[in-house]
Amino acid sequence: MKHDAFLMKDLLIENESKIIMLVLDGVGDIHTPESPRTSLELASTPNLDALARVSVLGRHMPISMGITPGSGPAHLALFGYNPTRKEYDAGRGVLESLGIDFDLLPSDVAIRGNFASRDASGFLTDRRAGRIPTSECDRLCGMLQEKVGVLDGVEIIVRPVKDYRFALILRGEGLSPLICETDPQKTGLKPVPPTALDPEASKTEVLLQKLVETYNKILADEPRANTVLLRGISRLPTLESMWSRFGLRPAAIATYPLYRGVAKLVGMELMPMVDTIEEEFRILQENFAGPHNFFFIHIKRTDSYGEDGNQKGKIEVIEEVDRYIPVLRDLNPAVLMVTGDHSTPHVMKSHSWHPVPFMLHGPFCDLDGTEAFNETECDRGRLGIFPTVQIMPLALASAGRLLKFGA
Repeated sequence: MKHDAFLMKDLLIENESKIIMLVLDGVGDIHTPESPRTSLELASTPNLDALARVSVLGRHMPISMGITPGSGPAHLALFGYNPTRKEYDAGRGVLESLGIDFDLLPSDVAIRGNFASRDASGFLTDRRAGRIPTSECDRLCGMLQEKVGVLDGVEIIVRPVKDYRFALILRGEGLSPLICETDPQKTGLKPVPPTALDPEASKTEVLLQKLVETYNKILADEPRANTVLLRGISRLPTLESMWSRFGLRPAAIATYPLYRGVAKLVGMELMPMVDTIEEEFRILQENFAGPHNFFFIHIKRTDSYGEDGNQKGKIEVIEEVDRYIPVLRDLNPAVLMVTGDHSTPHVMKSHSWHPVPFMLHGPFCDLDGTEAFNETECDRGRLGIFPTVQIMPLALASAGRLLKFGA
């Protein structure tokens, strides 16, 4: 039986229970001869470990064995949507645009852009332009918007997202998202020309080639952000809301627009966007007694440090989050889950296909004798390795929100 058919609405029941899902982005690591202990194993996490001793642990697989997930598909899986279904395909351009509260039209083509650095010969030297600050991104986007508002009869909309990221929206007739990404994913290479993946995208191919060339000229004298990379070229899908699907009134607390975007796509209410982990937990405390019964809290920097190969930084973020675990326990939700969306091993400096540590705490979680929240203990956990899309049924059942199936 397919997962999407499993959660029949006849099984859902309403009660007063509340669920918290804490996601440390990219928290998973791997063991290697050069790095035999993971960030979770090296971090001092007395609160997470105490929680593990009264919880059940395991590891989840966002897509399937060997498949490395992007952030969008990984979060859709966490929220109970099979990310391999075509109708759920939400590209990063859509998610970034929704995350900054931009009102996309169904006909818009949305693109996630990176400001990047290239040398005089056109080879990329930094795919993130030295992680320029958001204030610099604001200035650059304003300059591009001022100089190119319309091209070939198509409205061009540029909006800053965060750091080196921006959203590019094409609004007009006859457009298609079926264009290859221009980011080669490595430095030392030239950006890939925007190329149609289907004949119907030929107009969009020509438009984007002109636009990239124009942007390169405008940015030519910038010290770091002298080119752009286009990723996640996509169009707005329609997804059933978490209220309709699970009977939940969900809220999202996240510091990065992408994660706000995927939350909005599944019908979550977006809490105010803040900048620090401390503020995220404060927002949760202030809103926990309200009408929402599912809270998604997203921690970004575990992933950022993993991608930078900075294990020390990743450990520090884990330790900072650990200090706020008592806040979650004091709120006393019916179900508390701690996990990641995917693994980002610092030794790989990228997302990976490795299973993700997972912990579920609740009155009927069936304790498994695990002693700490890390990869080794999660491998000992009773849940084993299981598909990510099974997290939501598990959470709903643990919160008393699912009836028995059958007589």
